[in-house]
Amino acid sequence: MARIARYYREYGLRIVKGLLQYVWDDGGRRYLDCNTNHGVAFLGHANPKIVEAVRRQLEEVWAVPLNFSTPARERFIEEFSRLLPAKFGVVFLQNTGTEAVETAVKIAKKITRRHTIVAFTNSFHGRTMGSLSITWNERYRKAFEPLYPHVRFGKFNVPTEVDKLVQEDTCCVVVEPIQGEGGVNPATPEFLKALREETQRKGALFIIDEVQTGFGRTGAVWAFQKYGVEPDIFTAGKAVAGGLPIGLAVAREDFGDVFEPGEHGSTFAGNAVVMAAAAAASRLLREEDVPAKAERAGAELAKALGEVESRLAVRVKGMGLMLGLELRVKADQFLQPLLERGVLGLTAGVNTLRFLPPYMITREDIELVHAAVSEALKRAQ
Repeated sequence: MARIARYYREYGLRIVKGLLQYVWDDGGRRYLDCNTNHGVAFLGHANPKIVEAVRRQLEEVWAVPLNFSTPARERFIEEFSRLLPAKFGVVFLQNTGTEAVETAVKIAKKITRRHTIVAFTNSFHGRTMGSLSITWNERYRKAFEPLYPHVRFGKFNVPTEVDKLVQEDTCCVVVEPIQGEGGVNPATPEFLKALREETQRKGALFIIDEVQTGFGRTGAVWAFQKYGVEPDIFTAGKAVAGGLPIGLAVAREDFGDVFEPGEHGSTFAGNAVVMAAAAAASRLLREEDVPAKAERAGAELAKALGEVESRLAVRVKGMGLMLGLELRVKADQFLQPLLERGVLGLTAGVNTLRFLPPYMITREDIELVHAAVSEALKRAQ
């Protein structure tokens, strides 16, 4: 019998069920999910409102190409539009975050007719060849070089160097408002403001990658709203369809459709079942004021992580429910001890434990995280 190729570290856990902030293994043990498939299940596993929308759509039609319209897609764009700042009016449907990034860059190249992309140290934008070209970590890149050659990397959060980075050949600048994979590193307001001003001055497009940060996780619908800076294009994905595959590039209304037929496409993009889930997720985000709940729960979780008493703990980083605990040692050694204590986590960079829980986590859940992290670090001291 064939086997699934292995390119992820395995933890010996077989998950058979999920509901809201919890998952269960095949032995019936419950875990608090602060991994959420790298942030995908931010609205919770099997959220009843999303499940019902998907169930209804499964009884109607599943696969409808973008050549044809469908009520599911119409409902999605109606609900999703209510979450967009005023000047954004063109949504490019895709299946994953890396596709969304590739699409955003293609838009920038088509509009500017330039070739150089500016990205930053510790960035992560995906693993397809274009997105990989603007991802910093050599461990992800080296085996696949040469990649797209016209990339200029600058130092993240150094606004004084922005004017040298963005030049007349720059088609776009791509940046995460909070670097996820790179270490849960928030951008400073000064840095994002400098990028916005310099791209406008040089005629380049400003792209903010919200695949992990977006859709309420940071305490705003979109993280850039907390900075008071608006891009020309932003990407979204992960949580937008409640756990089903989706990626979006969202552009300014005045850009129009950008691509001619044949210049861009995606077989599964706009799938009716995914659209039904994303419409329900967008409605839920607004009606339950999910960003505000994430802000409050994130403040409690950050406080709890900051109270972990260990010489190995350095500081808490992040925003809302996208948080990292920076350590003085490598972080991956603590994922198994956390799992053994009933908490699923992630790492970010080399020495940061990352926590991406669903928005409905409770005080009891936060106490569990505090106890699990405290015990895991204590064992290593």
